[in-house]
Amino acid sequence: MLKVASVLFMEEMCSLGALARGCRPPGARCCLCWCCCCSCSWSKCAAERAGERSAGGKARRPGPHEPLLVDGDAPPTLEEIQSWGQSFDRLMRSAAGRRVFRDFLRGEYSEENIMFWLACEELKRETDPDAVEEKARFIYEDYISILSPKEVSLDSRVRETVNRNMVEPTPHTFDEAQLQIYTLMHRDSYPRFVNSPLYKTLARLSAGSPPPAPAPSAPTAPTAPTALTAPTAPTAPAAHPAPGEPAAR
Repeated sequence: MLKVASVLFMEEMCSLGALARGCRPPGARCCLCWCCCCSCSWSKCAAERAGERSAGGKARRPGPHEPLLVDGDAPPTLEEIQSWGQSFDRLMRSAAGRRVFRDFLRGEYSEENIMFWLACEELKRETDPDAVEEKARFIYEDYISILSPKEVSLDSRVRETVNRNMVEPTPHTFDEAQLQIYTLMHRDSYPRFVNSPLYKTLARLSAGSPPPAPAPSAPTAPTAPTALTAPTAPTAPAAHPAPGEPAAR
């Protein structure tokens, strides 16, 4: 119970604004928080997972607790965040995008869909046969069993395929089920996510645009030029009498 509470606490620490700025809270451990706020290195996490395996002799229960951003990864750019709204594939290929999408699904009470998808991705990366069998059993109990509160919605054909594959589990035991859940998220949840306040707020916070500059005041109309006084006509010179003529009186 304490570990579960720690997971929820660490997830709540990463607000949308902090995520947009690449938040990495001090003291956060990737084994407790799988979001992009993880501050420890991948090698350290791998060592801890190896220690858990060697101590217990069993594979650790799969789930969305792995770090999605390793130490040194840059936070998502505005262009990347905008691409999430253009392509579901781009959203799911982005570590930070999956984190935001999971927050959205949690609000819709369908978080188990992306948790199942992430668990299947982890299973595909497993090479140890014993670990594959153990993780496949965990995934089946958590997301396939009709007795699980986190059961995902699968049709009867896919469910029968999974049941047959569980006889000899492989890293691809849940491939058809994973594809069906991926398609469900794409068609059902993704359109609402793109139009949600959660995504729109994150895109707006990430823009970091400065406040608009005040509108410049209207220029003063130039003063009309003063009318020029018409020049006076030059005075005609006085006529001089011709020689021999009397001057005019």
